[in-house]
Amino acid sequence: MSYLVLVRHGQSEWNAKNLFTGWKDPDLTELGIKEANKAGTYLKDLNIKFDVMFTSNLTRAQKTGDIILKVINQTPQIIKNLALNERNYGDLSGLNKDDARKRWGEEQVHIWRRSFDVPPPGGESLKNTAERVLPYFDEVIMPEVLKVKNILVAAHGNSLRSLVMKLDGLSAEEVVALEIPTGAPIVYELSNTGAIISKQSSF
Repeated sequence: MSYLVLVRHGQSEWNAKNLFTGWKDPDLTELGIKEANKAGTYLKDLNIKFDVMFTSNLTRAQKTGDIILKVINQTPQIIKNLALNERNYGDLSGLNKDDARKRWGEEQVHIWRRSFDVPPPGGESLKNTAERVLPYFDEVIMPEVLKVKNILVAAHGNSLRSLVMKLDGLSAEEVVALEIPTGAPIVYELSNTGAIISKQSSF
């Protein structure tokens, strides 16, 4: 039996400003730091000993993971990879979401944000994001789970959506409606074959 814990980074400076972030690299806000600490407290109560933490190449996910590890007083192996980065929003990156709606129209921006396979200009759709996240999960993360290791993944809303889609067997329609809050762990208990035994979350 293993644990696979997924946690979205705490609130970032650009989350707070309502900006499309993607592969841009803003830091956590004070609230984001508090959310990461709260996530750590939640996991400390579960008393899971982590063997490996996987995170993206972006500061907000790395810092969230580091804060969690400090709270739970653990020093697992840490592996960083851009495969776990947030969805790339392309030309929308850095734009205020309201300004984007004024420029391209409410309907078009909604399609870019909430469709499964329509990317924004120069960016990735959720489908594109899954196409880089899931091979990495299958080839690198899942083999560690099957070695009966406990894994923490500190990443992003859309990279984690891709993982939950696979783990929970969600359709394209279901996954685009899935909301993953900042700093709220999702805890999977997995069998030695990778089958889900249980799932719980802090939201």
